[in-house]
Amino acid sequence: MAHLVQIESRILSRLKSTVEKCFITLPQSQHRIWTIVANKDKPNTPLVMVHGMGGGVGLWVQSIDDLAVKRPVYAFDLLGFGRSSRPKFSSSAKLVEMEFVESIEEWRQEMKIEKMALLGHSLGAYLASAYALKYPENIEHLFLVDPWGFPERPTGESDRSRRIPTWVRAIAKVLSPFNPLAVVRVAGPLGPGLIRRFRPDLQAKFAHLFDDHTILDYIYHCNAQTPSGESAFRTLSLLLGFAKRPMIERISEVDKDLPITFIYGSKTWMDKECGYQTKFLRADSHVDVEIIPGAGHHVYADKADNFNRIMNSYLEKMDLHADNERMKNMEMKHAETEIDAEQYPITEV
Repeated sequence: MAHLVQIESRILSRLKSTVEKCFITLPQSQHRIWTIVANKDKPNTPLVMVHGMGGGVGLWVQSIDDLAVKRPVYAFDLLGFGRSSRPKFSSSAKLVEMEFVESIEEWRQEMKIEKMALLGHSLGAYLASAYALKYPENIEHLFLVDPWGFPERPTGESDRSRRIPTWVRAIAKVLSPFNPLAVVRVAGPLGPGLIRRFRPDLQAKFAHLFDDHTILDYIYHCNAQTPSGESAFRTLSLLLGFAKRPMIERISEVDKDLPITFIYGSKTWMDKECGYQTKFLRADSHVDVEIIPGAGHHVYADKADNFNRIMNSYLEKMDLHADNERMKNMEMKHAETEIDAEQYPITEV
């Protein structure tokens, strides 16, 4: 953990925004969630960012400054990941999902955030969607960035299942009893070298910020601890990474007034059709699907400038809509006051 603290500090030192860092203790469980907030005193609706499987707050380093120009930007390590507490999760997928959702809600209450734009990447997008199902009133706009857990598991030899190579299926079957990153931990001191060898692309995504192995070492130390979050992810998952409780089956149940924006990389391995399918299922709601050319699954890092530009465009529209709604509410209250004054005039004695 000491190594993780040191490396994360090095990453966050690249931010130009005013950044506060703290642990937030959840009242019910006493678990702690590691949290950072940039430009806390900015006036507009805050943006809350939820990382994906095996990630942490440091991976948002290319986006925080740009997105925090006009608003506070919050990021936290999910329970079981990064520097947050690593509890033992339930063995039921439904209960694990609930445990994550309630931890996010407790965190929001402790941070005293009334309304937020909620952004999730990969696993974080799945959990953000689950949160929106239960607490839509707390969200101004839901952003799902290359979301995991949406498609149903293919039955038979569908086009989607045929795209999965036989060797991948074989490896997945062998490793299915284990947590996804168990190999990295079993390797001990060789673990960082394994990540450098098999995921050099992750280092390339941040090359303009770090010319060494900072990001890969950060990912290693995020995942070298007790695999609490990984175990939870495995409970949520089926073979080959499909969700036991696919979100596409429930996304239509999210409050129809909550706008949703999907953001995919054009080269992602995730199923982009789920974004368009959601648009069809929520025909009476506002759903947008954005595709960023040349980006893969880590779209916020692959094409950071494009991602930040798209996000800021939507956030500015969200602010305008929120301002208009506030004006309407003020006018309605003013009109009600005038009606009351006419019906119940004040008489002088």
